[in-house]
Amino acid sequence: MSPVRDDATQVRLPDFAAGWPAGASGATTAMSDLVVPPEEAQDREIDETGKQTRRALRRARRRREREEAAEWRYRQRLARANRDDSVPHRGSHAPGGGRVATLDPPTMWRATTVQACGLWPFISGSGAPMTGVPLGRHLSTGATVCGDPLNWFTRARYISNPSLFMLGMPGLGKSTLINRMVIGLAAQGVVPLVLGDLKPDYADTVRALGGQVISIARGIGGLNILDPGAMGAAAAKIGGQAGQALAAETHGRILNMVAALLTIVRGAPISDHEQSVLSACLRHLRERTPNGRTFRLPDLLRVLEEGPPRVRQVTLDRGQESRYRDAVDPLHRSLLGILDGPLGDTFASETSTKIDPDATAVCIDISRIGEADSQLTAAAMLAAWSDGLGTVAAAHALADAGLAPRRWFFTILDELWRPLRAASGIVDRIDALTRLNRTLGLADAKITHTLKDAEALGTEADKAKARGFVERAGMVVCAGLPRAEMEELGRVVGLSRREIELVSSWSSPPGWAQDGGHEEPPGRGRFLIKVGGRPGIPIRVVITDAERHLHDTNTRWIADGEADRVMAERAAVMRAVTAGDLPDPADPPLWRGSGWHGLERYQ
Repeated sequence: MSPVRDDATQVRLPDFAAGWPAGASGATTAMSDLVVPPEEAQDREIDETGKQTRRALRRARRRREREEAAEWRYRQRLARANRDDSVPHRGSHAPGGGRVATLDPPTMWRATTVQACGLWPFISGSGAPMTGVPLGRHLSTGATVCGDPLNWFTRARYISNPSLFMLGMPGLGKSTLINRMVIGLAAQGVVPLVLGDLKPDYADTVRALGGQVISIARGIGGLNILDPGAMGAAAAKIGGQAGQALAAETHGRILNMVAALLTIVRGAPISDHEQSVLSACLRHLRERTPNGRTFRLPDLLRVLEEGPPRVRQVTLDRGQESRYRDAVDPLHRSLLGILDGPLGDTFASETSTKIDPDATAVCIDISRIGEADSQLTAAAMLAAWSDGLGTVAAAHALADAGLAPRRWFFTILDELWRPLRAASGIVDRIDALTRLNRTLGLADAKITHTLKDAEALGTEADKAKARGFVERAGMVVCAGLPRAEMEELGRVVGLSRREIELVSSWSSPPGWAQDGGHEEPPGRGRFLIKVGGRPGIPIRVVITDAERHLHDTNTRWIADGEADRVMAERAAVMRAVTAGDLPDPADPPLWRGSGWHGLERYQ
């Protein structure tokens, strides 16, 4: 049947039901089943809960009604928020309305479980070590990195030897990192011992900690290397067999120190026969010196000149004066070289200031010795190490006897290259002074520039022993070093290619400042911590303004007009720290950039 058109050319469909009465096709048709019956009349399937009852159906209906009501209320709130008189949650679309397409993520904060105990289940940790002195932040993750040789040995058990060896180019912050460890360990009750401060880098910090600073130089202060010091006093106080053992150890330490001085003067180690003669002379002097008094190098020279029977017996003179003189004359001449040479004014007199065994920190300042006087510098450093380590041994002996509390010590041997180059065989003396640090309850940090400092030594044996300092170190810390030096270090420590490239990039010089300002070197304050075969931990050291004022290795480069101001600021900070009261952060210029965010300058 074709559609019918009317006069207006509109198509009109035919009405097929026209003329048919209602119900003519019967009660139902084929289309009747397409009508969905009410829910109550539907045939339901049996599910896990059993057959659907009328009560369950009413509950489902009420639940849908509540969901629809909540959705309606949410749409109403959105409608009210988007009205013209309201500001949308992302800002208005109008100019100046502050509309943002993407919301910034919330700020991430890091805290301890004590500070953020309520948020603890939602805090995720990182792989950075958290035992020891807080040093800085991980360069990759930003996590806080803590560590020092003493805590990593005693508490964390990361290392088997409580020692640290640091290498790096000058001016990149090596002493800054060690200074941070000094402050942190002092707060834990550990006694820092800076045995030979050459610049000085640590004297102001030790003063601020309430410690003792001893100066050694010509006309300023001397050190009697034959003085038994704290070990002699402890041996007399302990008494008995333990006291005798400590006295014997004191004798050996003094003998090693005299031999070290003779090695520096000669430029070569002394013979075993000469060591026997020195030992006999020292025993003779100790037996004939009253308690409470000490003997000095002139007394030792007088014993050699007199030649008592005990000394002559060691020389095998067989009663002949000429044989005795032939045996002791070289030693006699060397001792005269000490007394009448460049070392005499410093080591021939009594000790000007003895180390206080109860001090909270000790710094032996040798910065007033001239740079060109390498012999006196090396001798002063060795004498300071011998005296300082003797104090450590005495403290532990008293603690073992129950006469004093147990104390731990942290020694800093800075600028290690200077005594190494002073004389052939000096490595043996350093090795003898520092090898037994683990059994002495002593952690140490040795600092130098490169491994080539060991290559400058005279003999292959000395070179091997100097390299052993790095091999035996529990922690090896690298600042910026050239690629060739890192390749050499990698054969000793075990560095990956990525670690070599990273540390080598830190040795690059700073860029050219376009505005004439100060441009920092890229490696300043950045270090790589290596422990055995573990991956290195790259960190950036973070210091406070108080530390910055106390630790400034560039004071000689301050202009005359600024020197007084800087010294006044440093003195004010030192007084405040010593009194336990830090400056107010709102008072410039003593406390610019308070807290852990003072990253503008590393010393």
